[in-house]
Amino acid sequence: MCGRFTNRYSWREIKELYDLTTPYLTSNFPPNYNIAPTQQSFVVRVANGGSRQLAELKWGLVPFWAKDDKGASSMINARAETVASAPSFRDAFRARPCLVVADGFYEWKKLSPNEKQPYFVTRRGAKPFAFAGIWEWWRPNDAPAESAGVESFTILTTEPNELCARIHSRMPLMLAPGDFAGWLGAPDSRAALLRPYPADEMEMWPVARSVGNVKNTGAELIEPTGAAIKGAELVHDLA
Repeated sequence: MCGRFTNRYSWREIKELYDLTTPYLTSNFPPNYNIAPTQQSFVVRVANGGSRQLAELKWGLVPFWAKDDKGASSMINARAETVASAPSFRDAFRARPCLVVADGFYEWKKLSPNEKQPYFVTRRGAKPFAFAGIWEWWRPNDAPAESAGVESFTILTTEPNELCARIHSRMPLMLAPGDFAGWLGAPDSRAALLRPYPADEMEMWPVARSVGNVKNTGAELIEPTGAAIKGAELVHDLA
């Protein structure tokens, strides 16, 4: 699964990486080292006219037909194997794809019934990627017509590659920049991208357990507390 991630990109980096047509902003975005479910975060989607738009949406998808938004915290991930057919996600997968702006994520390895070790996982060499996401718009039935409603997103997950399998049974669906256009394109092009990211292009390292507290948001959260594992090469024995 994916329950926490980071976004350390500046506005200029986001604009250039995602090929946004939006003019450069005079302000900048602060880095976020601990994005958690139900918080607002950035996604890139296709706007009217075909241009790419940066939007800030709630993490935890609320289907358009939902009676309320109380289930958002349980809808932070969608399984790649069933996203095209699951009632909660199929319409969004068909018509509302997005790229979730991120540069790394956290996952917890179970060490014992009462102990877990968090790891920070990213692409090797700090190379860019995005999470594959879908988004939805929802408004309560009793809301006034002028209400803006709620825009939300979920991150797709898939079976883990050889690296991520060392710590968890799932991993977020990651996309290299060359796959961005395909994910934002037709449903068939998205379906072709539903696969684990190559393990040899990734790395991870253990971090402090303080990342488990959403109140902790500093850069120290991604600092290694042990040796790294890079790709399929075992640098540190996790056994």
